[in-house]
Amino acid sequence: MHLRIRYVNTGTVKESGEKHKGSVEIPNLSEENEVDDTEINVSKKKGEGDVLKDLMRTEGTTKVREALRDYLKALKTEFTLGMILPTKAAVGQEPAAERKLSGHTAQDFVSPQSSDTVGVKIPTVKIFMRETFNSPADELYSIFTTKELVQKFSKRPAVVEAEKGGKLQMFDGCISGEYAELVPSQRIVLKWRCRSWPDEHYATVTLNFKDTAAETELQLECKGVPVSNEDSTRQCWKQQYFEEIRTLLQQSKDNME
Repeated sequence: MHLRIRYVNTGTVKESGEKHKGSVEIPNLSEENEVDDTEINVSKKKGEGDVLKDLMRTEGTTKVREALRDYLKALKTEFTLGMILPTKAAVGQEPAAERKLSGHTAQDFVSPQSSDTVGVKIPTVKIFMRETFNSPADELYSIFTTKELVQKFSKRPAVVEAEKGGKLQMFDGCISGEYAELVPSQRIVLKWRCRSWPDEHYATVTLNFKDTAAETELQLECKGVPVSNEDSTRQCWKQQYFEEIRTLLQQSKDNME
């Protein structure tokens, strides 16, 4: 990725009162490179302003790198939430898989449903996922219905109105919807969508909590996912929900010990 940014300084340099124009060029911006190793080139038009140029090369580059860290972090989040479509390679991956995460079995299933539509008429699929958590069902249920806990695992402000017809908004508005059904410690049904989906198109998400001793099996059914967003939706639930929830539960356990 090659990024070119132009800046304009409107302050006074050596009491000249002149404005100085220049550019900041970042030729090797990539998630493969560490931000601290990223090359940042500063240039300006001829004339006074060497003090400004030196300032941009020192303190200015520090500020630019701070902004780049935030930019790359936001870019990764948007990718997993479906803001960027998956690559051709990702689309061609096998949709059904079974693998282990943190010692627990995670199973994903996808069922094509070209005639299944929610909202607007577009080709959709139904996604099934299973995850096992070292937590009783009531605790896991509360993580999806308590504003403070949702904000903890999502690491962002959220709107959580856990009642029938109540609003849900997460990840700076990238995810939105409403609660359609709530059965404490047993089931949650959501009207759910990603911001990148076609306008007014929602999937129906059903979360079933199966309590087994100290563990809970969470069964997810996501019905009405646009075919083009199948992979990114699965990654969203896997990375932005399940992995972050597992981390939150572990932190809670460590604090109790």
